[in-house]
Amino acid sequence: MTTASAPKISFVSLGCPKALVDSERIITRLRAEGYELARKHDGADIVIVNTCGFLDSAKQESLGAIGEAMAENGKVIVTGCMGAEPEQIEKEYPNVLSITGPQQYESVLEAVHRALPPMHNPHLDLVPPQGIKLTPRHYAYLKISEGCNNRCTFCIIPKLRGDLVSRPANDVLREAEKLVAAGVKELLVVSQDTSAYGIDIKYESSPWKDRDVRARFLDLTRELGELGAWVRLQYVYPYPHVDDVIALMGGNILPYLDIPFQHANPEVLKRMRRPAAQDKTLARIHKWREQCPDLTLRSTFIVGFPGETESEFQDLLDWLDEAQIDRLGCFKYEPVAGVTSNALDNPVPDEIKTARWNALMARQQKISAQRLKRKVGTRQQVIIDEIGPSVAKGRSKADAPQIDGSVYVSSRRPLKVGDIVTAKIERADEYDLHGTVAGF
Repeated sequence: MTTASAPKISFVSLGCPKALVDSERIITRLRAEGYELARKHDGADIVIVNTCGFLDSAKQESLGAIGEAMAENGKVIVTGCMGAEPEQIEKEYPNVLSITGPQQYESVLEAVHRALPPMHNPHLDLVPPQGIKLTPRHYAYLKISEGCNNRCTFCIIPKLRGDLVSRPANDVLREAEKLVAAGVKELLVVSQDTSAYGIDIKYESSPWKDRDVRARFLDLTRELGELGAWVRLQYVYPYPHVDDVIALMGGNILPYLDIPFQHANPEVLKRMRRPAAQDKTLARIHKWREQCPDLTLRSTFIVGFPGETESEFQDLLDWLDEAQIDRLGCFKYEPVAGVTSNALDNPVPDEIKTARWNALMARQQKISAQRLKRKVGTRQQVIIDEIGPSVAKGRSKADAPQIDGSVYVSSRRPLKVGDIVTAKIERADEYDLHGTVAGF
């Protein structure tokens, strides 16, 4: 008796950690229905491409991935942010099987079922309770809400993903508990606007264990800290209540905040329509660091926003000197189709954008190097991500995966991926630390 082989799907996930969580959910559903994942497009029955549509450069990457899948396979389902405005995809690739927007899991599954019916075997197709993860086993992204209520003039995300929709607190905590039980040692809390969590559902309480937990950023963070894993807070807008979360840092709540400030000059921030009062940000940063001296701040900034003058850009450089941001990403402004900032006067020429980007990154490199140098001689807890022949690569509490620096450690004892060790830091360069394992 011959058994038909399980249908195989190749998957491409582009964009931010929020999109990666969407991909994990789709894959979990497909695996539960008996589909297998293929490593290559040409060995698969079908390809799913989860696109990013945030910037024109990201759209080009998405179109390239779709083209590659069409060339190598021919049967392609497109989903994700770029799928919310499908015209460009339809124009370039009219033969794709289906195009859906972000979070439209059911539509993706329906498209897969139409093209490739499932062969479910409940005895064989077992999915772990925490679902399928695309990250390494020792860390996981935990998405607490979808969408965003802000209307920043340069951003198309609300148009693609809609307004804020928060998950009930007990739903988030149940997922987090399953992840930790499965061996996850670091939870990375993500959403479009993490500190706005719960506003849409009026901070509604839900039952968890023997108590009710409100859907508030502070309450959720406190509860996550009880689960035994590192908790890293990302995409946090600097609303006033963020001050209260600083007091929770030090144990499992890592002394780390990822805050997308985007600029420092009040006039530029006004033109960007950035949420949260940012006029007293420096004073608040000083207060946070007094309360939590180990606090690491990561941020992103945009240079060359329409109308940005040399004086406004200088304000940003001066602000960086004062704020001493530890980790920084910088983007040159791109006029994305559909955003309101395109209508603003005085666009900045490309050569000036490039000059400002170079100036900001040079300034930040010095700040990062100085701040890392202070850690030489200290002991830092490090989570191991990769094992090498003589040196392992890991991250301290100050480093998020993929976007921040690394800690390279040597050890007399063999290390495993996911180990959390204490390392003595012996030297630093512009972005990374180097040291020796001093304990487990």
